[in-house]
Amino acid sequence: MSFVDTALTVVVAVSLAVAVATLAGRLPVASPLVLIVFGIAASYVPFIPDVELTSELVLVGLLPPLLYAAAIRTPLVDFRANRRPIALLSIALVIVTAVGVGFLAQALLDVPLAVGLALGAVVAPPDAVAATAVARRIGLPRRVVTILEGESLVNDATAIVLLRTSIAAIAGSVTLLETGVEFLVSALGGVLIGAVVALVVIQVRKRITDDLTDVSLSLLTPWLAYVPAEEIHWAGTDAHASGVLAVVVAGLLLGHKSPIIQSATSRLFERMNWATISFVLENTTFLLIGLQVKSIVADVGDSELSAGRVAAVSLLILAAVIGIRLVWIFPATYLPRLIPAVRRADPAPHWTTPLLIGWAGMRGVVTLAAVFLLPADTPHREVLVMIAFVVTVGTLLLQGLTLPWLVRLLGVRGPDRHEDHLTEASVHQAAANAGLRYLEEEIAGTVSEDVLERLRSRAQDRANAIWERLGGADTPAAQYSRARAATLARERAELIRIRGEGTVDQSVLQRVLDALDVEESILDRLAEDESTVDREIDLRAAIDPAGACEHLRDACDVPRPTTPTGCEECLRDGTSWVHLRICMTCGHVGCCDSSEGKHATAHFHETRHPVMRSFEPGEAWRWCFVDEKTG
Repeated sequence: MSFVDTALTVVVAVSLAVAVATLAGRLPVASPLVLIVFGIAASYVPFIPDVELTSELVLVGLLPPLLYAAAIRTPLVDFRANRRPIALLSIALVIVTAVGVGFLAQALLDVPLAVGLALGAVVAPPDAVAATAVARRIGLPRRVVTILEGESLVNDATAIVLLRTSIAAIAGSVTLLETGVEFLVSALGGVLIGAVVALVVIQVRKRITDDLTDVSLSLLTPWLAYVPAEEIHWAGTDAHASGVLAVVVAGLLLGHKSPIIQSATSRLFERMNWATISFVLENTTFLLIGLQVKSIVADVGDSELSAGRVAAVSLLILAAVIGIRLVWIFPATYLPRLIPAVRRADPAPHWTTPLLIGWAGMRGVVTLAAVFLLPADTPHREVLVMIAFVVTVGTLLLQGLTLPWLVRLLGVRGPDRHEDHLTEASVHQAAANAGLRYLEEEIAGTVSEDVLERLRSRAQDRANAIWERLGGADTPAAQYSRARAATLARERAELIRIRGEGTVDQSVLQRVLDALDVEESILDRLAEDESTVDREIDLRAAIDPAGACEHLRDACDVPRPTTPTGCEECLRDGTSWVHLRICMTCGHVGCCDSSEGKHATAHFHETRHPVMRSFEPGEAWRWCFVDEKTG
């Protein structure tokens, strides 16, 4: 294939993947499933060229950036908090699955155990992209998604190490002791190299002042971690560190340190770049999986095994892969909690949680890529490739299509958007209050009173806008966003007119246009957040993990309102309010800080009554002025 043909194939594949994924977003089915079905159908279209999904392409070209993009988005705090279930799934379950499938393949295909173990390692690791795409679309609980993502960040490394060890065993060149040593070297070496790369990159990025240079380094980091890990061998042997694990560790650490080592602009650039890269690579990968079916079926046609036997073995191994995970997940969930310390720190979840995690074990691109690492002289290699394909597509379609139905059947609810919005508002308020205290303690007296008042207003406005969204009315923040967006459109039109005259340097105009774009992007985000507010159920505060403050615990009974029809001071003075709050001590009704009078806050400063409650229909949240907590 010529360079032009290769470039054309890449362009067509990416274009189709993006187009199909965009259309799939309007369907009640996750886009990975639609892309695979589309790819299977397209593989039989005469003018569609054969596209080979090689192991080198996936393991070196696709896997490092996909894992890195997922790792920098994964909160290190959540990963640590769920390290036990993640380890039991990504390490222990991968080994158990590989061994179970290995013995089954040996019996069904009459191949050496090493070949069966190699196949088991291939089909063992679930794929994060498919599982989380389905999970987020149907609204699985946040911890379930965190465990699935954390599992997929590590299980690929476990599976690839097992596969390489099995391939060496096929050639009869390793012992059991050597297998254990290689596994430890791979795991510990990957963690060590990933941590070293992260520390070096952190020190470099702290000293970079140019945002484009900083983001460019971010784009190189996956391979800066992957390549050394794969190339550095232990004591002259074939054992080397896991490049996959090095990428994951580097991504987790750099994502955790991002607020410290990067500027705000750099973080925005990086987030958008990696989101785009992930979108393109993920969707293209699932399309390529579907496009493999024609060549895989053709190769199986040359096998000495009958088509019926190949189909039967493929389906039995598919059932084994699903069954082993479901059998493993319940004891892995509940047996550790027989230890009192574990049970106190992490109470046992409802049985529906492990069931959903067990059913979300969909396989993906790593399974198809890994099977091509098998040597050409591996017994029944073409059949093993077919089995890997059946397991991949079978789990994606069977589990991917039925997972939403299972969630509805079990009555499982995802994250409560109401609680999320309320928690977001309280966090904004705490941050704004910290900024205001700094203004009064450190800045006051060093700037004019006009400047100080502008700073106070900016800090308060951001928090007030978040609280306003909870009320569901046409709030001042919403009115401001609409009016400012219209004003920016008129300003941009004037700049375009000036640009057309050619009387102003274009670089100067571009800087002004860029400034308008930044402000408009903020308004777009606010508008997007506003559209997600749902007023169908009571708005209650999430439980504070550190425990509610004493004021919130004491303020449970709602007192009789002194002025049920509105804010007491506004009714007296003839002013208007935005949202109403009631004092949980005396029943005083006052208006929120988005209102002109800010009478609820003024009432606290006058009386020191600590807790207020929303007095809006459908809202039940409370706020403690003293400890700055919701309840």
